[in-house]
Amino acid sequence: MFIPPRHECAGFDFVTDKNKQVTHERCNDAERETLFMSGQNSQSGELKRGLKNRHIQLIALGGAIGTGLFLGSAGVLKSAGPSMILGYAICGFIAFMIMRQLGEMIVEEPVAGSFSHFAHKYWGGFAGFLSGWNCYILVGMSELTAVGKYIHYWAPDIPTWVSAAGFFVLINLINLANVKVFGEAEFWFAIIKVVAIVGMIALGSYLLVSGNGGPQASVSNLWVHGGFFPNGVSGLVMAMAIIMFSFGGLEMLGFTAAEADKPKTVIPKAINQVIYRILIFYIGALVILLSLTPWDSLLATLNASGDSYSGSPFVQVFSMLGSNTAAHILNFVVLTAALSVYNSGTYCNSRMLLGMAEQGDAPKALSKIDKRGVPVRSILASAAVTLIAVLLNYLIPQNALELLMSLVVATLVINWAMISFSHFKFRQHMNKTKQTPLFKALWYPYGNYICLAFVVFILCVMLLIPGIQISVYAIPVWVVFMWICYGIKNKRSAQHALQASVK
Repeated sequence: MFIPPRHECAGFDFVTDKNKQVTHERCNDAERETLFMSGQNSQSGELKRGLKNRHIQLIALGGAIGTGLFLGSAGVLKSAGPSMILGYAICGFIAFMIMRQLGEMIVEEPVAGSFSHFAHKYWGGFAGFLSGWNCYILVGMSELTAVGKYIHYWAPDIPTWVSAAGFFVLINLINLANVKVFGEAEFWFAIIKVVAIVGMIALGSYLLVSGNGGPQASVSNLWVHGGFFPNGVSGLVMAMAIIMFSFGGLEMLGFTAAEADKPKTVIPKAINQVIYRILIFYIGALVILLSLTPWDSLLATLNASGDSYSGSPFVQVFSMLGSNTAAHILNFVVLTAALSVYNSGTYCNSRMLLGMAEQGDAPKALSKIDKRGVPVRSILASAAVTLIAVLLNYLIPQNALELLMSLVVATLVINWAMISFSHFKFRQHMNKTKQTPLFKALWYPYGNYICLAFVVFILCVMLLIPGIQISVYAIPVWVVFMWICYGIKNKRSAQHALQASVK
């Protein structure tokens, strides 16, 4: 793994007066931490800081725009109607607070392993072990499933599992190249999304203002068809769990820290822009979408095939307006959006496994990095599990996405709770040692309490939804299973230590 030159002091780039306030002691602590996390030896390569500012900015954007918005919004529409706009705003702000908490820790210690490392260091061994294994493989599986549904728009005869298998191979080949190839691929995936969404908002706004959208296109669609809360406030509350899925991926930004050039400047910039991206790409896009056509007509079109998730609401709206060219372009965009998030997820899973292997929480073989700076074994291990998505799409093609989405929300609940509480413990340590964070989270400690309370609220909502209750029940089972695995790992470590001492 990358070990910075002495004058850079373990990733600390002294480029502002505020950064210059970092003490020599803190710098040494960070350097020792980087050395500890690197697990370098003469038989392996090292990670390269090959991700530039433009890569980091677009990776952050890529994590924010994916299946949750383009396809998951179909399920939210059914429950909440136009009030889904408020739901996305609430969940988006909570996600931003979580990102600021994670960002504060990353800026102080830009190392591999992301929040697993912080949970391990500031909370405890089991916390790091649990958060590490609670990785993003399910996110990748859900995105692959969405890919198959987007391909259906052009080729309905191709089974979803075939599309999933084809793109599974493509994305893993990209990640098996080097970090610059990954960064460039993600950069262009995200560029396509940004340009297309901005274009969609501009086109939709033009259709509304000019009247070319037809007599049904009006901002009044947000409240005249049953009101802003057509199913009551309870409809919005019940949709919050699915809305939360949309933001499962923002925290992937934390995994870029060990390979980011000047992480102490680019990471805060990327995180602070999250709130603007949510306002533009979620709230702005949904306001235009639900103004162009009555939400109940759109829902009827989506349900015509018997599957609410049969297609993207964004594509269907322009198809209903008779703009087939725009519909085809948007379908290509939502396809690249899904591939973008899967691409990021593959990258993050491999770096998480790498960081865990270096901590001793995963098989040591996964810490191997080749001479190009690629953790090949970690990527292949992640890919082997992700293949389950192809099997699910073969066995239960219509139910695979909803099942995976509910499981993603369950893992996201655990991740967000552990990030927030790890940050709480991290800040306690900082205060105890009289250190001032360079990039502060919002409203500590009350912001942490708000985020943790929101996570509990989401769990309660999930318990009320028959289709995804099982994912809540699976959480304690998963935690107990991880505890057993953690105990076995510690027992083996103790045995190896005893054998080594005898020798």
